[in-house]
Amino acid sequence: MLNILRIANLSLLILFPIAWFAPLMRAGLLPLFGLNEISVITGMQALWESDVALALLVTAFALFAPYLKTIGLALIHFNLLRRKALPALSWLGKLAMADVFLVALYIVVVKGIGIGKVETAWGLYLFTACILASIVISTLTAKKT
Repeated sequence: MLNILRIANLSLLILFPIAWFAPLMRAGLLPLFGLNEISVITGMQALWESDVALALLVTAFALFAPYLKTIGLALIHFNLLRRKALPALSWLGKLAMADVFLVALYIVVVKGIGIGKVETAWGLYLFTACILASIVISTLTAKKT
């Protein structure tokens, strides 16, 4: 079982960066015009130009929290970090899930207003799956003790 958890967790080290660059949604002002693809990275680039404080929060939630959690779990799986760190790592996963919730909320709000057009893209599902997989891996790791 530990080997499966190790492989699943290490795969997240590859899947998270793919999810960051994958399109989360396609958005446009009016349905007549083409839609622009928005990813975690392009969204953060736009935030850095307009709102640095929010950009720092999104960077922490979307990039650092899930990746640090994945690295921490890998260290635990290879006995390089004590299992006492699991509660802190679990907390990091919850921060990352908050980011997914915010993206979903923005999509619902924009669709509700009806001014623009927003379509979800495969990157949102990949990012969400990575976060959920990380939560499951950390839960199973905690039960392994």
